[in-house]
Amino acid sequence: MKKSLLSICILATLTFSCKDKAKEAETKAAQETKVVEIATEKYTANVAESSIEWTGFKPTGKHNGTISITEGAFDVADNKIVGGSFKIDMNSIVVLDIPAEEKGNAKLTGHLKSADFFDTETYPNASFEITGLEEADGKTMLSGNLTLKDATNNVTFPVSISNENGTLSLTSETFTIDRSKWNVKYGSKSFFDDLGDKFINDDIELKISVKATKS
Repeated sequence: MKKSLLSICILATLTFSCKDKAKEAETKAAQETKVVEIATEKYTANVAESSIEWTGFKPTGKHNGTISITEGAFDVADNKIVGGSFKIDMNSIVVLDIPAEEKGNAKLTGHLKSADFFDTETYPNASFEITGLEEADGKTMLSGNLTLKDATNNVTFPVSISNENGTLSLTSETFTIDRSKWNVKYGSKSFFDDLGDKFINDDIELKISVKATKS
């Protein structure tokens, strides 16, 4: 009976985990950006209305928060995005699941900024540079070079885009990246084989929201 109950619990846990996990972005080597040879309009990011939501996972739970986009712009031609780039302030990492007044919030925030994770003293900024936009399986897929710490990889993920009254809005679906591909090593089974159940998942969920106005 105990074995049966344990099996049910394990199955339920696996089912829940699989159901909740966002799809990993297609990740490959950094791509060259295309030179745009047609006239474009510039849409400058409204940083107060743009952000990146993140969620990290470990066997005992998860943490979530936000990171700020500090500057950026889209290049638009014929009402379509044909290029653009954005700067991400890694020192702006905020933890939302622990109350700000609790010591655990400052402790986790500091750890994420430390050399164990994103090493924001050495790498204060990350960046994203658009390399392509195409339709696939009924979805709009955005590709770009994501530079984080000392590594750059090209990632592709689904987005929704609207352009109304001079305001362009881009929102991604929730997707995951594998942090080990950007050399974020702490607690990663990709780098250490003696962690037991003290590991932290390589997958980080992200959701990007950007609003930009015509310059």
